[in-house]
Amino acid sequence: MLKPVIVSKKLCMLGSYGVGKSSLVRRFVYNKFDDKYLSTIGVQISQKILAPFEDSKKRNIQLKLILWDLAHIEKFNNIIKNYFRGTHGAIIVLDLTRPQTIEEIPIYLEPFLEQNPNASLAFVGNKKDLVDPDDPFTSQIEKIAKKYHAPHILTSAKTGEGVEQLFVNLGRQLVEG
Repeated sequence: MLKPVIVSKKLCMLGSYGVGKSSLVRRFVYNKFDDKYLSTIGVQISQKILAPFEDSKKRNIQLKLILWDLAHIEKFNNIIKNYFRGTHGAIIVLDLTRPQTIEEIPIYLEPFLEQNPNASLAFVGNKKDLVDPDDPFTSQIEKIAKKYHAPHILTSAKTGEGVEQLFVNLGRQLVEG
């Protein structure tokens, strides 16, 4: 097998306070979960290198995801917008126990897309372990994802369900362009 081509991609974690952005990153990078809520201040940067894979061009790819976990921000200013520079994609996290988090999407997604109009997106309904599988909020997430031509997935940072799949699928989407 050929030596892998190393590709780095920057992803921003976006969402309202308490939706589980940091918990998803912690589960994905360290395979850990903490029940205590600790609010992110500013930005927390983590990275993880995925197992090599073959892309559609038959290249052996070693993907390094650089995850920018941004604190929930009420008002965007130029400093916050600087965090968005050079971003290849964003994961928009919604709390399945708080449907109102879908109403806050424009607050952070519009400034992000102004800076990165061609970024890949993925919508996540997190805390799947706390809701009924037939909860109607999941169909709202599907609709908003379709609006942005983006995939969506339901996850649980607590149990780990769907977390690896979320990051791996978006990472591969970024490589395929």
